[in-house]
Amino acid sequence: MRATLFALALATPAAAAPCGGDFGDFLAAMQAEAVAAGQPPDVANRFFDGARQDAKVLKADRSQGVFRKTFLDFSQSLISKGRLSTARSKAESLDAIFARAEADYGISRGILLAFWAFETDFGQIQGDFNTRNALLTLAHDCRRPEIFQPQVLAAVELFRLNEFDLDTTGAWAGEIGMVQMLPRDILERGVDGDGDGLVTLKTSAADALMSGARMLQHHGWRPGEPWLTEITLPAEFDWGATGLDTTRPVEDWAAMGVAAREGALPAGLSASVLLPQGRKGPAFLVYPNYRVLFEWNKSFIYVTTAAYFATRIEGAAPYEPGSPDPALGLDQMKALQERLAALGHDVGHIDGILGAGTRAAVQSEQARLGLPADGWPTGALLEAL
Repeated sequence: MRATLFALALATPAAAAPCGGDFGDFLAAMQAEAVAAGQPPDVANRFFDGARQDAKVLKADRSQGVFRKTFLDFSQSLISKGRLSTARSKAESLDAIFARAEADYGISRGILLAFWAFETDFGQIQGDFNTRNALLTLAHDCRRPEIFQPQVLAAVELFRLNEFDLDTTGAWAGEIGMVQMLPRDILERGVDGDGDGLVTLKTSAADALMSGARMLQHHGWRPGEPWLTEITLPAEFDWGATGLDTTRPVEDWAAMGVAAREGALPAGLSASVLLPQGRKGPAFLVYPNYRVLFEWNKSFIYVTTAAYFATRIEGAAPYEPGSPDPALGLDQMKALQERLAALGHDVGHIDGILGAGTRAAVQSEQARLGLPADGWPTGALLEAL
């Protein structure tokens, strides 16, 4: 079994290596942990020998400003006619692989193509951070060691299996290959799509796409079901019912005046009404499969854009952008988050990013103040608070 040693590591109650402190001491502790998990000492020694911290990784981790963009700005920057054309061309030229991914794991080609496009521009830009150093840097850092220390152990196992070189490069957060998967996901759900006996996500489109499909299946993707539909809403809609915290049967939404911009709404599913930029911007109905996509990326803006792009790849029309109220600037958003936190709302870090917690808090305060409760922060709300 590929994941035998890693499964043992998860089951072993040995203490994790202490974060922070001297990096050399940390490497020694991680090496000892790998050996305790069952790695041969010579394998562990070769993996950790020469590893170093990467200051650029920490800088990237602290400055993810791209997710402060609005949905319209972010989606329009990532989705172009050329990228859409390439996606559809890949769907045709790699039809057999996508057909297998759907048959074996139930994953639509649109979803796989959207993530392949956004993560690495179809494999062309896979990142130039040394993956071993990136993982160890983040495992040593005290912000999220519980996430990255197991990834280090998984990378050691991939190294033992000859599926990870010490000069492997990828994204700053340790993701590898065409669809940017972390070592643990590769180890536990990697697929040898091209039949060469190895799982190599950097060079094999078949391996990358089949592995991505298996990962989504593992996280609960429901075959044959949609993930997102663009909709229209009546002018007097109950805006307080929008957002991911409210889920109702599609039939109930239809009774409230929700309609698909194209075709008909699917029957028999639960769904939420999503307004990425409030009631004056695009509107979507999202289903259980949409929520699975957060297992790939935690960003609301990224996931919504990828989900929308997947529908475009499969033939949907461009969204109706509407004319949303202007977005708050960074300082305004931070001020808003501070005021919301002072009122008792959990908005997470004061970072100027309109995440799920901030959206929910905005919607709650809009309702309290008698404003349209669509979850989109405006200057009027900031002034009212």
